[in-house]
Amino acid sequence: MNTKTIHNRILILGASGFIGNAIYKDLTSYFDVFGTYCTKHHEYKDNQVFYRYCVEKDSITPILDKVKPRFIIVSVAGNYIDRLNMLREICLCAERFPESKIFYFSSSEIFDGERNYPGYEYDKPIAESRFGRFNISAEKLLQEQLPFQTAVLRLPLVLGVNSPTLIQLRQSMKHNAAFEVFPKHIVSVITEDKIAQQIHYIINKNQTGIFHLASSDVIHHDDLFTEIAAKIGRKMPIFKTVYSTNVDIYRAILPKENKLPEALQITVSEVIDACTLKEEIVTFKN
Repeated sequence: MNTKTIHNRILILGASGFIGNAIYKDLTSYFDVFGTYCTKHHEYKDNQVFYRYCVEKDSITPILDKVKPRFIIVSVAGNYIDRLNMLREICLCAERFPESKIFYFSSSEIFDGERNYPGYEYDKPIAESRFGRFNISAEKLLQEQLPFQTAVLRLPLVLGVNSPTLIQLRQSMKHNAAFEVFPKHIVSVITEDKIAQQIHYIINKNQTGIFHLASSDVIHHDDLFTEIAAKIGRKMPIFKTVYSTNVDIYRAILPKENKLPEALQITVSEVIDACTLKEEIVTFKN
């Protein structure tokens, strides 16, 4: 990467995924956007702005050197150790170009060791799960290496009409199959489209720091999916209630210190509406 970097170039690592693809579609009309894919070879092999990249096998440096992005969005899946090595490579490239920014998608699981209240941006992360501990390590690496070039974007439960969770819910309703809900878990939520709008704003404002891209309120996990299923309007799935605890626990993050403008915020009710809009349109047409 060098000083000839094209200032509006964006590279999305994981652009073929559920969240990455929503971001790609939102940004592509305004920036020169490039992306990576791993498994969808036939879908993207002839796409001139998508590069095949497998975090377990490949170095990301050649793609960075070719694209020369100003903004690097990291939303890629893969082995934890290999993803940390990828982040180290990104840091080595980015530190040679101080105007570049790294946007790393982290997760609410960094707080899954603390269950008594929702997590806010500058609370100390405490994780029990491997995924949570990995994301703590990833955040720490970026914030220690490039604190003024990094934005950590933590996500709660991500839903949407075509999200894996909603696809599973509709399949459960269709086939009268079980769908797990956790009555004692309190969650915050967001949609992939709102994530795309929010990161668009953060890029435009050239912001760094920690952001909780989550709804401004919370809901019990079972209530969330009961409401969504009721609005979809087909027969209800078989809800399999899972009690991992007898008291309410928080699996939620909330924005507090780095709130985005009101127009970019979202509530649980708005997430539910967004998840069921297509079904309502189909029902209305019929």
